[in-house]
Amino acid sequence: MTTIYRKTAQGQAEIDVRTRRLSPRVRSALIMVDGKRSDDELLKMIPQAEEALKELLDGGLIEAISVSRPAVAPAPAMATRPVDIPVAAAPAAPAVDVIAVRREAVRALNDLLGPQAESLAIKLEKVTDVNELRMLLERAVTYISTARGGGPAAQFANRFLSKLEPPLG
Repeated sequence: MTTIYRKTAQGQAEIDVRTRRLSPRVRSALIMVDGKRSDDELLKMIPQAEEALKELLDGGLIEAISVSRPAVAPAPAMATRPVDIPVAAAPAAPAVDVIAVRREAVRALNDLLGPQAESLAIKLEKVTDVNELRMLLERAVTYISTARGGGPAAQFANRFLSKLEPPLG
């Protein structure tokens, strides 16, 4: 079975205030819990993850939001004849969804740098403005370039900076 955890209000407060003095391993686990990663993913990313997750659960810093059985592959669809669908003019590009880009970027940054990304990830989690998001994403590209090299940094930049509108002015 797969379980997905999210931070509780106490867990989010612990990231901001650090009142419980968690060990670095447990704090890293808390940072990486995002409401999307399964326990299987976290086990691969965090040393001694089972103990860390148990400590976070027992302390009320995270909670399980989804428990599911492994998915069974669907049966192949029956072949059908292609249907001609008229193509309409493309709609205007929607405004940037700062929250969605921010959420994806924090997850990717944590995946690439782990605990090294903590301070920048916390700043990114608070962003609500596209210009501030752009500035922090550019800083993330620099961090990734230093830690992991130009290839991962370029991939990160292409994935996230390309979603933002061009700078004003």
